[in-house]
Amino acid sequence: MDITIIERFLVVFVLTFIYGLERQRSHKPIGFGTFILVALGACGLAITADQLGIANSIGLLGAIVTGIGFLGAGALIRTSDKIFGFTTAASIWLFSIFGMLIGLNMYYIGLIIYLLVWIVVFTDRYLEKRFIGSYRKEISINTRGFVEKTRITEVLSKYCTSFKLINVGINRKNREVKLKYLIEGLKKDIESLLKEFYGKKWCNSVELG
Repeated sequence: MDITIIERFLVVFVLTFIYGLERQRSHKPIGFGTFILVALGACGLAITADQLGIANSIGLLGAIVTGIGFLGAGALIRTSDKIFGFTTAASIWLFSIFGMLIGLNMYYIGLIIYLLVWIVVFTDRYLEKRFIGSYRKEISINTRGFVEKTRITEVLSKYCTSFKLINVGINRKNREVKLKYLIEGLKKDIESLLKEFYGKKWCNSVELG
């Protein structure tokens, strides 16, 4: 039995297991099992291609990258106005390439990709905790009567690093105003923001989307 083949499978399994477990703990739509199976499958096909000779296996290697693209598309989640899951879809595709590179005995390139993936993960986690960029949250504030805008922005300024008014609705019959903002800020500060709005007499309700 070729020990180097076992070594390649073990490297792919262990490193993909670590990444997949992090995705599972973060409650992402696709857990560690999928990542491991994708990477191991790509590794196995790459080893086969390596054994047969790359010149005779270009189509096989191309099929790995193309085929995983369809699997990644299944990770996308569509809501009424947004599509989520692009990072997960890209990760599945990239880990198939990672497995393929290790299977072809290209450890240096494969490990560089693996390291860069973790840099992206930690940066993405930083942005998510602060609701920055695509992680911005929508907050809807229903006021009792017509409240001055400055009273609302004063509260937002205390807890948000940035905010933007995106929609205003007025119900004259019930004398209610509904304001919708896009906000950025630390999670703990946003929780304090909600508590302060709940304590305002002019605030009927507040909802974080």
